[in-house]
Amino acid sequence: MDEEPERLVFELRAGSRAAFEAIYRLYRAPVFGFLLRLSGDRGVAEDLFQNTWLKLHRHAQTLRPDSDLKAWLFTVARNEYLSHRRWRSLDVRRLAGAELRPSVPVSSDVSVEFADLERGLAKLNRDEREVLLLSVVEGFEPVRAAGILGISHAAFRKRLSRARTRLERLLAEQMP
Repeated sequence: MDEEPERLVFELRAGSRAAFEAIYRLYRAPVFGFLLRLSGDRGVAEDLFQNTWLKLHRHAQTLRPDSDLKAWLFTVARNEYLSHRRWRSLDVRRLAGAELRPSVPVSSDVSVEFADLERGLAKLNRDEREVLLLSVVEGFEPVRAAGILGISHAAFRKRLSRARTRLERLLAEQMP
């Protein structure tokens, strides 16, 4: 199957199961990685990931033909995360016991630099993590990433600059 995103959107809108599976293969790892790093919790990320794909299944036939599928998926994933955060904040007991932990287990075969980066990302606030994950990790162009976040291109650039500066400072503090 041709995995060109525009063609996949066309086939998905027509109800093609093969198109859905191809889209899943293309975007499952980046979407899950985004949610995992955003939430800092594998179980939460798995739930949000599943909800993201259920929404694609439910809304496939209503997608516009010119939909940017990758941006659409990341927008849905982010909204799922934000919704989760709102509900979580209502649960005071969980909130009081919550702690942010690195999103990737550190083992002997993971480089210290990568582990330091993960710890640094975990210390950033949600807005800072989002811009870095979308632009650096997922490779979205600034205009597309700004659209996913629902902010202007100028606001995105400013937020990205601040996030990079803060991450650099956090990483410098971690150095022996």
